[in-house]
Amino acid sequence: MAYRFQVVIDSRDPHAQADWWAETLGWTVEPSDEDFIRRMVTDGYATEDETITHNGVLVWASAQAICPPDEVGRKDRQRFLFQTVPEGKTVKNRVHWDVRLDGDDKDKVRSALEARGAAFLWEASEGPHSWYTMADPEGNEFCIS
Repeated sequence: MAYRFQVVIDSRDPHAQADWWAETLGWTVEPSDEDFIRRMVTDGYATEDETITHNGVLVWASAQAICPPDEVGRKDRQRFLFQTVPEGKTVKNRVHWDVRLDGDDKDKVRSALEARGAAFLWEASEGPHSWYTMADPEGNEFCIS
């Protein structure tokens, strides 16, 4: 049997990270079910302190997910889930993801990402393939190629 998985990224501000990565990848921030959240609070399963309003929408404070726009609501969707952790990033990631640019100019994409808060870390290559290693606004490494 093959299993499905999601990638979970520890974050200080999961909503800002989800917004940033959704824009970067052309993905969608998964919609919030405000009625469900209110019902969980009303029924005592959650507290108001566990919610916030982000971009005018009631959301869970501790996490936010993104997925490709054509996969919203599907059980088998690709998904990044950003979740709150108390500590900041302190060491190099042991896992990172590669963003395939599908022919877009790597230098232009790098400049656009830097303008939105990413940091360029280094350039590397292997044979004819080259990439830039970057860090997102919270310091998580990723590559563009």
